[in-house]
Amino acid sequence: MARTIDMTKGSPSKHILSFAIPLLLGNLFQQFYNVVDTIIIGKYLGKHMLASVGATGSINFMVVGMCLGICSGFGIPIAQRFGARDYKDMRRFISNATWLSAMISAIVTTTVCIFCDDILKLMKTPSDIIDGSYRYIFIIFAGIPTIILYNMCSSIIRSLGDSKTPLYFLIISSLLNIGLDLLLVKPMGIAGPAVATVVSQGVSGLLCLFYMRKKYDILHMSKEELFISPTHIKRLLLQGIPMGIQYSITAIGSVILQTAVNELGSLYVASVTAAGKISMFFACPFDALGSTAATYSGQNIGAGKPDRISKGLRTLVMYGAIYSAAAFFVLFFAGGELSLLFMDEADAFIKSHAHLMLKYNGSMYLFLALVNIVRFLIQGMGYSILAVLAGVFEMFARGISGFILVDILGYRAVCMANPLAWIAADTFLIIAYLIIIRREKRKVNI
Repeated sequence: MARTIDMTKGSPSKHILSFAIPLLLGNLFQQFYNVVDTIIIGKYLGKHMLASVGATGSINFMVVGMCLGICSGFGIPIAQRFGARDYKDMRRFISNATWLSAMISAIVTTTVCIFCDDILKLMKTPSDIIDGSYRYIFIIFAGIPTIILYNMCSSIIRSLGDSKTPLYFLIISSLLNIGLDLLLVKPMGIAGPAVATVVSQGVSGLLCLFYMRKKYDILHMSKEELFISPTHIKRLLLQGIPMGIQYSITAIGSVILQTAVNELGSLYVASVTAAGKISMFFACPFDALGSTAATYSGQNIGAGKPDRISKGLRTLVMYGAIYSAAAFFVLFFAGGELSLLFMDEADAFIKSHAHLMLKYNGSMYLFLALVNIVRFLIQGMGYSILAVLAGVFEMFARGISGFILVDILGYRAVCMANPLAWIAADTFLIIAYLIIIRREKRKVNI
């Protein structure tokens, strides 16, 4: 049987570190090939095609993020049943999550492909880049089934405490993606990197699926465990849909902000694209800490050990704070130079504006760390609705920046939008966590 990690006993800091490092490496590789996609587009196709990809970033995050959120939510009851050692019920959750994933994949893919062009026009995508934006994002949307396949399988594997195996397959996928980028970008233009992304995601998903079938004895199902169960479907939807909505609600604010950036012009879009890709790469440790928090709290709440969750939170925040300081130092002094990676020739306007956004974001990374850690900790405990409400706070903060502050402060309001969103979400999440953890501790002591 493949190796799993039982986080309900032993040193929290040791479990968190050993689980988070493979997740971090996986996130880095995932962002690495996203960054390479953008570098190849900028270097080979120019700044207008770079802006074309950037203009799709927020809508891509909204739709694909919703799918990722749903998959992560489906993993929570699986982690809880694993923590409770109820493997039969865990398998029922896995089989029903599979049926739901197939249905959601078909519905979402069909819907967004039909309305793709209308969405880009509604977002006021500049006329000089809208055709490239459409070609790129349509292919990405058509490949949503491959994205769901990988993320559903990797979510199941991580729920069992194994964060290393998805990393190995993601490395293979990343290298394949880069190779296909270089092979396809010249003959296919902006469509080439999109095809490369979809194909590499599909390969990593199939590898995860094959590995699960061959290596995990506790996942071998009887015929009755494969049947649809309304009880399990309901529980999965109560966890998955709120997390999917959370991603979407958060992204709505990003869509509003992107619309405001689009109205500033394609050079501003290119600046935000370069800064966004760099920032996402530097934010990978926060994503890893968040995913670790979800599995850690899910297993411990399933085992009836809320005290361990408090200990784990302190460790997670400590790691997040140390990294935040280091990341800001790098971005403050080298952010402008890093933005040059995405251009076929040096552009002082894009360099300076990308650097400004990176300094604003980097200075507030501790708040981003808290958003990821506390939100996923709450979700792992089964309180997904509260995580959705935190997304509402983020949406309003970005929406205010896009609707109001950009007209007053111009590009600086775009730079301030993410930090304002993180602070707003943290205000709600910290209060919610304190209430939840007291409630869970009282349950155990009754």
